[in-house]
Amino acid sequence: MIEFKLPSLGADMDEGTLLEWKVRPGDAVKKGQVVAIVDTSKAAVDVESWQEGIVAELIVAPGEKIPVGAVLAIFLEPGELRGAAISATSPAAAAPAAQPVAATAAAALPAAPAIPATAASPSPRRMVSPAARKHAQEHGIDIDAVVGTGPHGAVTLDDVEQAARAAVKPAAAPTAASPAAPADKNAEMRKAIAAAMARSKREIPHYYVAETIPLARALAWLQAENAQRSMAERLLPAALLLKAVAVALKRFPELNGFFTEGAFHASVKAHLGVAISLRQGGLIAPALLDADTKPLTQLMQDLTDLVKRCRAGSLRSSEMSAPTITVTNLGDQGTEQVFGVIYPPQVALVGFGRIVDRPWAENGALKAMPAVTASLSADHRVSDGHRGALFLIELRELLQRPEELNR
Repeated sequence: MIEFKLPSLGADMDEGTLLEWKVRPGDAVKKGQVVAIVDTSKAAVDVESWQEGIVAELIVAPGEKIPVGAVLAIFLEPGELRGAAISATSPAAAAPAAQPVAATAAAALPAAPAIPATAASPSPRRMVSPAARKHAQEHGIDIDAVVGTGPHGAVTLDDVEQAARAAVKPAAAPTAASPAAPADKNAEMRKAIAAAMARSKREIPHYYVAETIPLARALAWLQAENAQRSMAERLLPAALLLKAVAVALKRFPELNGFFTEGAFHASVKAHLGVAISLRQGGLIAPALLDADTKPLTQLMQDLTDLVKRCRAGSLRSSEMSAPTITVTNLGDQGTEQVFGVIYPPQVALVGFGRIVDRPWAENGALKAMPAVTASLSADHRVSDGHRGALFLIELRELLQRPEELNR
């Protein structure tokens, strides 16, 4: 039996609302398959399965708000008997007088046989699915008073939900059913962001370093490269900056990973969380996966697709939970410098300000040089200012050899 739980889709997420199931009881699920869509305070996220199995039961109904870590569904492992798995999820399984239960997937998989009544129990025992029993306990519903509509009169989750709705006062129904207004949605997002950033400043001992990086060589190479490309394939400076960060992390693994359970856990992959501003306000930072191994063309395409889907509210759970470090790039309309707040449980954030022309001394001459200020916010529990400074110097040197980043 596999419990499919709602994953954490970021440090600012405590709960989500199930919008839609993409599977049904009896369906075979592959690893990486989208099984549900969950609404967070920032976006509707396609939740992927990290296991393979067969859907035995869908525990949560669409429209229901659930906390991170709550069980959404029960999967059966290959070769597992359905009856045994359902019995294992029942609260009554450990009691001597345990009653057999029925699964909600009865139409898709064969049901476990009911135990016949004994002389001490002249009437047949009622069958109750574990999800229905749990739902009834949470909402104070008397399970014995619920009319079962499942096979052989089994009480299903739908039966308990109907009983719960019937118990709600009529005046309360419109409030519960009415969707959140856009203003309320934005307020929820700001509240979630504030909670995550307050946690970051409370728990993480930040330090900050910065370096001004000349970009004349990088921009000249970019201009020559784009002259050979079609409009759809042209590269933006952001692609170079992101690739340079991902490559530099190979020499500084203490900046790439998570601080959890009192210890740092380095990541072997560079999944860059890219801070993206939303049209309705607020930020979201989904991941560019494996940024260090992708050529610039692929990285640019992935970045364009990520921004488009982010602003359309269509992201995948792997993109929300995978970032190992965050990069914020203010672009042409930003300020010259940015010092970010680390997004827990990550341990570092890289910031790029606006590219500007600066007076620059080179070979004894003074000239105008396009440059960008790169900053690093990092966790003093894992690294220190000396290592952080060396990371920015490595970043500067990589951007002086842009052709090497195009691999």
